[in-house]
Amino acid sequence: MSGAETPGPGAGGPPGGGPRAGVRLGVDVGSVRVGLAASDPSGLLATPVETLARDAAGGSDQRRIADETVARGVVEVVVGLPRSLSGEEGPAARTARAYAVELAALVRPVPVRLVDERLTTVSATRTLHESGLAGRAHRAVVDQAAAVLILQGALDAERASGRAPGELVTVRRRRKARTTGTDHARPHDEPTGRRPGSGPDPDTKDRT
Repeated sequence: MSGAETPGPGAGGPPGGGPRAGVRLGVDVGSVRVGLAASDPSGLLATPVETLARDAAGGSDQRRIADETVARGVVEVVVGLPRSLSGEEGPAARTARAYAVELAALVRPVPVRLVDERLTTVSATRTLHESGLAGRAHRAVVDQAAAVLILQGALDAERASGRAPGELVTVRRRRKARTTGTDHARPHDEPTGRRPGSGPDPDTKDRT
């Protein structure tokens, strides 16, 4: 299984607080589409990148994100975690966690973090309706808009607190233990950004 750890005060940020420099990616995970956003190199402003078709079977969407991670020299990937208003985690949140673990295995040693994304899709939809965008054009960009809100929220939270946002995703790696001359692999959870790992188990998030 996957896990996540929440850093202590000041963890992941520069001495004395303040935002870290470097490009981040923001990811909004849906059952049909995945929204992608990126920050500027200063880590201050999030902008839309593209909308990807969700490929739970083949993983082409995650490979595309991994390619963007390399091409942009990304220092961190932020994945939205859709908790309910009460803070509980349902199927959509489990989907996001599983997706984040799979993605973390692809982009390591770049860390992947999960951040609360309550109401981001609702906010993105309202903003697009107010702008007059509707129909097919609306559906094509709403996931990007949600990814922008997820990433911008993470950037703002780090700037305010001086701490890396959300939860650091961990992935399971295989650790060999020598017993009577035979190597036996044993699973071991490690934070992303440190050791290899894997952990596929996609779920579904209801979004059209």
